[in-house]
Amino acid sequence: MARIKRAQIRKKRISKLFARTKGFHLARNNTLRQAKEAVLKAKSHAFAGRKQKKRQFRALWIQRLSAALMAHDFSYSRFIHGLNLAGIDLNRKQLSELAIHDAEAFASIVAQAKAAVAQAAAA
Repeated sequence: MARIKRAQIRKKRISKLFARTKGFHLARNNTLRQAKEAVLKAKSHAFAGRKQKKRQFRALWIQRLSAALMAHDFSYSRFIHGLNLAGIDLNRKQLSELAIHDAEAFASIVAQAKAAVAQAAAA
């Protein structure tokens, strides 16, 4: 009789694979070949999702800023240009939080950006 030396390792590897497929539909959670493929696909989607999350949050902050700037009769692109001209170094996340939670501070930043744009246009 041949001695099986890797049986425990194989069982552990397969049980870890099936643990990762918990909640998958039909044979994708209890058939070895389909479970392997499902886990590979899920990992690739998870990798892409982590990259998309960053894009989606940036888009959300830009939408919030654009909505807040409508009350000040100012466009988003001119606002960002004005911030660069004024030398104000705040990112979009910080600006959107200011627009939501501290309207007065946001209004003063918008005023500075407007002044910088007007000064650049006059020059």
